[in-house]
Amino acid sequence: MSESIRSRARRADLPLVAAATGGTPSRRPVWFMRQAGRSLPEYRAIRADHGMLESCFDPELVCEITMQPVRRHDVDAAILFSDIVVPLKAAGVDLDIVAGTGPVIAEPVRSAADVAALPRLEPESVGAIGRAVELLLDELGDGQALIGFAGAPFTLASYLIEGGPSRNYERTKALMHGDPDTWNALMGRLADITIAFLRVQLDAGVDAVQLFDSWAGMLSDADYRTYVAPHSRRVLAEVAAYEVPRIHFGVGTGELLEVMGEVGADVVGVDWRVPLDSAVRRIGPGKAVQGNLDPTLLFAGPTVVEREVRRVIADGERAIRAGATGHIFNLGHGVMPGTDPDVLTRVVELVHSI
Repeated sequence: MSESIRSRARRADLPLVAAATGGTPSRRPVWFMRQAGRSLPEYRAIRADHGMLESCFDPELVCEITMQPVRRHDVDAAILFSDIVVPLKAAGVDLDIVAGTGPVIAEPVRSAADVAALPRLEPESVGAIGRAVELLLDELGDGQALIGFAGAPFTLASYLIEGGPSRNYERTKALMHGDPDTWNALMGRLADITIAFLRVQLDAGVDAVQLFDSWAGMLSDADYRTYVAPHSRRVLAEVAAYEVPRIHFGVGTGELLEVMGEVGADVVGVDWRVPLDSAVRRIGPGKAVQGNLDPTLLFAGPTVVEREVRRVIADGERAIRAGATGHIFNLGHGVMPGTDPDVLTRVVELVHSI
């Protein structure tokens, strides 16, 4: 393990960790999903000369890109700059991230033979990620947490089966229902990859991890419980021994919040469609909530932004009174590319002032 790993006592003092674990944070923690990325001119300058996957496997670039929004906005957490498909690429899956499209898989996985041929992720193939974590821990301030990152097995499966992004996930759902043995074999293999990827980051010293199930909102409650929850539960259980907060988030998952609260996360991310206090009644008590300002409202002008930030904070306070262990302010999804970075900075200042 890295010598730069924070002591458990020091980690507990981080506002994000305190809010996630039922402590009393020194200030209300705030960070933004996709805070490192296309909204920042300094990021666009780097990407002018470096491809996405190249950037994700270069420790110095990962460190610099991850730190850019921390320096600019004074957020309480850095989220490791990466992409959901990085562990698949590192394992040897033939894929690329195509501008304007997203991940594209050269040979989609649609049969038992395809699943059997999937490579496993060896920790040394993501050694650059561990090195990036070590660099980041040396850069971050005393009150700033580092959040590790991984895609959940369902979202990884949907990319592999569809061959890229999809509107309806028809091939994914067809395999799920039509050949559940192959489906579960695939999900088990992807859970292994996700666990290995998170362990590399945890061994290097991240303060929390977030499991993104970006496309889980496409599923019914019954499908999620049967075909997805067991595998996400295993991922979160396999990293529980590290004793860092585990955050789980998906888009459009309002109808899944109850079961998402059952799979083992300490913090459940909530998108903008469900107020935080309503979300707690679905999730149940004993977990923190994260969210959930609508990212499109950052374009609506300062009066609207201030009003909505205050509303989310009020919802978060009601959520705590309803049984949540804490509230981490965030957006209900990622920062949109055209967002004015100065607006994000003012949101952080406002959250910290309330």
